[in-house]
Amino acid sequence: MSISNKSLKIYNSLSSKKEDFKTINPSKVGIYVCGPTVYNKVHLGNCRTFISFDLIVRFLKHIGHDVRYVRNITDVGHLEESEDEDKILKRAKIEKLEPMEVVQKYTNDFREVLLKFNLLSPNIEPTATGHIIEQIEMIEMIIDNGYAYEKNGSVYFDLLNFTKKYKYGKLSNRNLDDIINESRELFGSDEKKNPQDFALWKKASSSHIMKWKSPWGYGFPGWHIECSAMSHKYLGKKFDIHGGGMDLKFPHHDCEIAQSEAVYNENPANYWVHTNMLTLNGRKMSKSTENFILPENLFSGKSDMIEKGYDPMVVKFLMYQAHYRNTLDLSNESLLASEKGYNKLMQSFYDIDILKPSENDSDKYESIIDKCYDSMLDDFNSPKLISHLFELSKLIDDIKKEKEFISKKGIDNLRNYMKVFLFDILGFSNHKNIERKDLSKDKLVEALIDIRDFSRKIKNYQISDLIRDKLNSLGIKVEDN
Repeated sequence: MSISNKSLKIYNSLSSKKEDFKTINPSKVGIYVCGPTVYNKVHLGNCRTFISFDLIVRFLKHIGHDVRYVRNITDVGHLEESEDEDKILKRAKIEKLEPMEVVQKYTNDFREVLLKFNLLSPNIEPTATGHIIEQIEMIEMIIDNGYAYEKNGSVYFDLLNFTKKYKYGKLSNRNLDDIINESRELFGSDEKKNPQDFALWKKASSSHIMKWKSPWGYGFPGWHIECSAMSHKYLGKKFDIHGGGMDLKFPHHDCEIAQSEAVYNENPANYWVHTNMLTLNGRKMSKSTENFILPENLFSGKSDMIEKGYDPMVVKFLMYQAHYRNTLDLSNESLLASEKGYNKLMQSFYDIDILKPSENDSDKYESIIDKCYDSMLDDFNSPKLISHLFELSKLIDDIKKEKEFISKKGIDNLRNYMKVFLFDILGFSNHKNIERKDLSKDKLVEALIDIRDFSRKIKNYQISDLIRDKLNSLGIKVEDN
């Protein structure tokens, strides 16, 4: 069951194929994942992305890598597409709060939800507002290299000049003509040299609350520059993995690549990893069509979309039943099936404690464990991993029924590997509703019957009758022979 001679393959959005994973520094991995814009409650689509990268980080650590996991918080600069207004500032006006109150409120909500999913905290969780200096410095370097210009206190990335040397749209594979047409339709601005140029820094009006002093006057950073500045600060000019939802490929990640190439003459990451979307009852989640559900309502059951609340681990189990690159549909039926499957695997794990060791040994579990590792090494294939864990579950059932046999050493190995995959890699927490079979009902009943038999032998009929009546009241029929 050694994986030392096997390579990890990761699907790279940059090449659109699986590639052998080779780290820049031996045994060290740098990962940057685009975090939430904290202007509202986190939705399940966001959660799926962070749950997927939690699996990736956990497995990389398990196979021996020293991982530095950076996941940012966007707390300024994420502009609405059709207007020059920050999403956080817009929410602050609606809720009649200070912008940083909005940030703190929804950052707390985000962290609380991820804690319920039992996700690891990132090593570094930088905020955009905490790295204004770094963003200004990077913008200055882009200007110095001839790929940005200032106009009326704002700074824009010069895409036409950039594309004379570099290709723009490496992830989305969009050509510049299409981008120009879309830009004219959506983002036309008299300030820009070219309609497709994106903002690196925006001039702030006198009434704008969130603004900072810069070489171009008071303003605030654009959305794309923050991730470039923070990823390079904490992971260097070149790092291993950059990730996020597939909706970030364009324009966010394409712009990040352009910014890094404009400064350092190279793509910032070797591997670009993107998670797919989550649908609800076969349709795209959307607040405008009211086809959405918040995590808190999914857990509590306070939604017409579902018939009851579900444990966060059940929701997590459902998300792992689809590969992170595939669309996943959430429905009451899929949740019910996942609840049954999750409980079955947890019960199988606890049932290992009541297996009877044998002199004969089955080595079936070893080949299944190999398949579990092969699944994870194949682009973190969680649905295949889960299918093999169900094979282990069936083997445990067969050992209980004495259809298969296993030694004491085999039991210990089986317990250890089940623990590794269920808790260390998949990141499940112990389910509160799963009964521990090492203190199982059957063993307790047997102990009570032994005590009753002893009481009868010593003619303590008061105790023996009490035990009999209590067991009968629980539906366990006890008859005197």
